[in-house]
Amino acid sequence: MMPAHETYDVIVIGAGAGGMTAAAVAAAQGLRVLVIEKTAFVGGTTAWSGGMVWIPANARMREAGLSDSVADAVQYLSSTVPEPANAGLRAAFLARGPEAIAYLEANTEVRLQPVKACPDCYPERLGATAGGRVLESVGFDGRRLGGAFARLRPPLPEFTLFGGMMVDPRDVSHLRSVGTSLRSTLRAARLISRYALQRLRSRRGTSLYLGNALAAQLYASLLARQVEVLFSADVEDLSMQGDRVSGVVIRHGSRDRPIAARRGVVLSTGGFSHDAVLRKRFFPAAAGFVSATNPSSTGDGLRLAAATGAALNADATSPAYWVPASLFRRADGSRGVFPHLVADRAKPGVIAVNTAGRRFVNEALSYHEFVLAMLRDSNGEADRPFYLICDRRFLWAYGLGRIRPFTRSYRRYVASGELIEAPDIAGLAAKIGIKPRVLAATIASYNEGAKEGRDGEFGRGSTIYQRHLGDAAHKPNPCVAPILRAPYFAMRIHPADLGTAVGMKVDPQARVLRADGTPIAGLYACGNDMGSIMNGNYPGPGITLGPALVFGYIAGRHLAEGSVTRETAAGVSASV
Repeated sequence: MMPAHETYDVIVIGAGAGGMTAAAVAAAQGLRVLVIEKTAFVGGTTAWSGGMVWIPANARMREAGLSDSVADAVQYLSSTVPEPANAGLRAAFLARGPEAIAYLEANTEVRLQPVKACPDCYPERLGATAGGRVLESVGFDGRRLGGAFARLRPPLPEFTLFGGMMVDPRDVSHLRSVGTSLRSTLRAARLISRYALQRLRSRRGTSLYLGNALAAQLYASLLARQVEVLFSADVEDLSMQGDRVSGVVIRHGSRDRPIAARRGVVLSTGGFSHDAVLRKRFFPAAAGFVSATNPSSTGDGLRLAAATGAALNADATSPAYWVPASLFRRADGSRGVFPHLVADRAKPGVIAVNTAGRRFVNEALSYHEFVLAMLRDSNGEADRPFYLICDRRFLWAYGLGRIRPFTRSYRRYVASGELIEAPDIAGLAAKIGIKPRVLAATIASYNEGAKEGRDGEFGRGSTIYQRHLGDAAHKPNPCVAPILRAPYFAMRIHPADLGTAVGMKVDPQARVLRADGTPIAGLYACGNDMGSIMNGNYPGPGITLGPALVFGYIAGRHLAEGSVTRETAAGVSASV
C-alpha cells in the first residue's frame, strides 16, 4: 500500500519510541503526519526493552512523595557526565523533560508510573536519588489496538512465559513463590488463566508490560490521531528545496515515489548497531559484533542525513551503551542474544571471570559499567572469552541467562554448549580453557569473604543500586554468597550494545546541525539517530528512552510551531 497523500505536514522515518513520540505530538498539534517504517512492525528495540524512562524531577515522583529537583539532577550529571559537550542539550532535557511527560499523558495514550525503588546507577554521587527518576509504562491491554495489534513488535520470547505471556514486574515474586505461598499460588493461577483466555483470540498474550507496553501506548496514540504508518518501506533519499529538507523519496515494492513534507522530516531509525562498516569505524575492536538491539538498526538515518551535510558527534566517551550478553540458538535456528541486565549478575552466588580465570569487575555494577570493564580487560583483543560461574544452588534459585529459575532439566542447554557443566572446579576450568589452579584460587578467595557476606576484592553490594539488583531475602549481603555446591556451571558472555551513542548533532529544538553549527532547515532527529546527550555515559536506567521521548516531543512541538524558536533551557545551568 502506498501513502494516501502526496504531501504531509510531517514525515517521521522510524517507528520506535522517539519517532512515534514525535509523530504523536505533531498529530496532537493538528498536523498531518506520515510515519515510514522499514519493517512490518512498530516498536523497534523499545518493544524488546524494559521500557524504563529516566526523567528527573518528574511530577509522578512528586505525587509518590519522592523529592527531586533540576538542581539535584544538574549536580548528579556534573559528575557522571563530566564532559562539557552537549551541555545545552542536557539543559534542554532537564528543563523540558517533566513538561514532555505531562503533555504525553494529557494528549496521548501514554501512561507512566514511577519506579520508587530504582536508584540511579551511581547513588553515592551528589544529587543522586534512590528512586522515582525512572518511569515505566502502566500495563496496557493490547486488545485496545484491535487488528493493529498484529503490527506491534512482539517481545523477545526469552522474556515471556508459555509462548507469549508477559509478566508485570510486580508479579515476578508471586511466580517465584508458587507452591510455598497460598496467596502467590492463587495469583499465579489467575494470571495463567487470564493468559489462556487471551490465547483463544490472539497469537500471544494481550496484557502488555515494560517496553512492549510503551510501544503499544505510542502506537495507540498514532491510531487515535489517524496517523498513517507505511510499513515495509525504505527511504531512498531526502528531497531538498534549496538548503531545506522538503520531503523524502521512498522505495515501496518496486516503485520509487517522492512525498513532500511541508514542515519537516524527523529521523528516528534506531542508530547503527547492525551496520558492520559504522561499527568498525566507531566501536573498539574488543566489542566484536554482538548487539541486543533490533536488527533493523542499520544506520539509515545517519546516511540520509550525511547527504544533506549533517554533522556527527563522533567524540562520545563511549560509542554505545553496553550490556553483557550470552548467545544461543532458538528452536527455529535463529541466533538469540540474551542481555544480562538485572536478573542474574548481582544475585548472591555468581562471579564473572576473564580468560585467565580471575575476577575483573564488581558483578553488581550497571550493565554499561560491567562491559566497560570487559573492554578494558580485553586489551583491544576481539572475541576474548569471559564467563559467569555459579553452582547448582544458584542455577536453581536464580537461573542464568535465558535459563529460568527452578528449571528441572538443563540438559538441552548443556547439550547445545550454551551452558557448561562439570562435577568439580578443575573439570569446569578444563572445559573453558582456564588453568584449574587459577580458577580454584579465584573461587576460594571469593568464598572466604562470601561466607560472611563480604566481597573483599570489589565490595559487591556496597551501594543501594547494587543491593537493589541483588536478592533482598538473602542476608547479610543481597549480592554475595559462596559458590560451594557441585555441579558447577559456566556461561560465556560477550560485550554487546543496547544502542549507539554516536549520532547526529542537534540543537535544543532537535534540529539536525551542519558542521558549522547551523541547523538544516526541515530536518530533525531523535532516539539513537540523535547523538547521545550523555556522551555515551550511563547515569541511570532509562537514559536512552528518556531523551528519546523528550526530544521526540520537542521535535513534534517545534514542527507544529513552524519557524518559532523556543528558548528551552532558561534557568537551567549550562554546566550540566
